[in-house]
Amino acid sequence: MTVIRQEDLIQSVADALQYISYYHPKDFIDAMNAAYEREENPAARDAIAQILINSRMCATGHRPICQDTGIVTVFVHVGMDVRWACELSLDDMINEGVRRAYTLPDNVLRASVLADPDGKRKNTGDNTPAVIHHKLVPGDTVEVHVAAKGGGSEAKSKFAMLNPSDSVVDWVLEQLPKMGAGWCPPGMLGIGIGGTAEKAMALAKEALLDPIDIQALQARGAGNRAEELRLELFDKVNQSGIGAQGGGLDHGARHQGQGLSDTCRQQAGGDHPQLRRHASCALYVGWQWGGRAAGTQARRLARNHLGSG
Repeated sequence: MTVIRQEDLIQSVADALQYISYYHPKDFIDAMNAAYEREENPAARDAIAQILINSRMCATGHRPICQDTGIVTVFVHVGMDVRWACELSLDDMINEGVRRAYTLPDNVLRASVLADPDGKRKNTGDNTPAVIHHKLVPGDTVEVHVAAKGGGSEAKSKFAMLNPSDSVVDWVLEQLPKMGAGWCPPGMLGIGIGGTAEKAMALAKEALLDPIDIQALQARGAGNRAEELRLELFDKVNQSGIGAQGGGLDHGARHQGQGLSDTCRQQAGGDHPQLRRHASCALYVGWQWGGRAAGTQARRLARNHLGSG
């Protein structure tokens, strides 16, 4: 039976958040480089080049990729056979990890979270509390996915209750021109379809944690309806003519569905990461930097990465 110690989980979360503050995932860099190679418009090509140069500078100097280091979103999958050697609750341990990460003297991250948002609106000073989603799963491990969700992209999130005859693709394409540059494009689209309103939004955000594999999907072709939707959105978003700094570059829409449909309604929502039907559909847009932490192994891996640069 795996025993998860309090200090290991806290430090794993802190290490992961520091790590993702100045490193883009490799799949994102590869996708941006491929987009740069394909791009023919000089202004768009220059915008992509600036992003790649900025990413390298941040990785080298261990400084935040963006001045908005995000509200922390955490998806934690807890194995039902795990034992905890902890005094704090799971949420309290995660928030302590966030607190350490955002107040680290060597790389202090901007705190964005407010207490009493409809009252005094005082900044909590350490970016707590995080937005935490829990899932109990079989097994004896704990997997933690952390994402620094920038306020610009979060503010552009969309939700709709669509009629059964409505097109999800048409709805997504209708939303993009209204977003302007507020979600810091270019980025990715996360689409959640199905369930209730809050379920669709959570699906959309979680979809953004998946690897970028649109080129591989294009090469092999769609094998199901979800993959058909991803390819259609990829083509149509990139054909919109909006441009790399206005939302036209999509590294591949991420889609997650949930079999909780209502026969009379579609709910649609979307998320853009710093940066996804018949049922709820949520759209998130923007950038999203995701990292994983799971006990002592993730802590050790994160520290190795932080030390090696």
